[in-house]
Amino acid sequence: IAKSLNNLAHVYTLQDRYPEAEALYTQALELSKKQLGEDHPDIANSLNNLANVYSAQNRFGEAEALYIKTLKVTKQSLGEDHLTVATGLNNLALLYANQDRLSEAESLYAEALSNTRRNLGNDHASVAKICNNLANVYVSQGRYEKAEPLYIQDLEITRRNLGENHISVATSLNNLALLYKAQNRFTEAEPLYQHALAITRRTLGEGHPMVAKNLNNLANVYSGQDRFREAEPLYARAIEIAERTLGENHPDVTTSLNNLALLYNTQCRFREAEPLYVKSLKILQRSFNTH
Repeated sequence: IAKSLNNLAHVYTLQDRYPEAEALYTQALELSKKQLGEDHPDIANSLNNLANVYSAQNRFGEAEALYIKTLKVTKQSLGEDHLTVATGLNNLALLYANQDRLSEAESLYAEALSNTRRNLGNDHASVAKICNNLANVYVSQGRYEKAEPLYIQDLEITRRNLGENHISVATSLNNLALLYKAQNRFTEAEPLYQHALAITRRTLGEGHPMVAKNLNNLANVYSGQDRFREAEPLYARAIEIAERTLGENHPDVTTSLNNLALLYNTQCRFREAEPLYVKSLKILQRSFNTH
């Protein structure tokens, strides 16, 4: 029964139906405790599932307590070096990162990375994922020199595992390019963004929202180098795709609207900038009023 409850709760979680998922996960946890005791590995799994639901609702205090308990049970039942411990460390680290508790997240990600490498080797997709997570923490701390080799490792592992044209490679390229852009290393960022855009177009099609994001990223690099003529059509195309796929009033549309308006503003094209700023503001106001 507990397994069936967990399965249904998982379906609810995937649909963002968190109150329903929470009730079922809680019920499954209590049943498992009665049948297996407090320290069984299946208890850790149930605790983790419930913690994920709390985390998705920004109930960080409740999630943290369960993630910590998950780790304790997992270490006691399976041992400190078991791969499942790395999963628990990664989940708790992600929770801390989402709260800007970066030093705590950093140490947990580092421990999870070491554990995963011991268990799966250096070229496993799980290693790439944790490299990316740890790099994100370093970027948030402004420690770009620590982030760069981890993003490069993530990219290399992802390429070897999934092939050059997989959409996950585009994501890794974007992350490394964003790091370079943050340091004004535009000539290094540009080919990475171009490559990511080409992969995204091939795998998802020209009209996908991810294409719009990639166009916006590449336009930012051109704009950062005062290459406004190259940036302008990319921003315009990003707006067109985002409005068509997400709707004209979607908050994501405002990113490209603001960027194109800023480009016009920089060139003293104020009459063209003004309606874009006004449109962006109206979208954000509507979005704020509905939440």
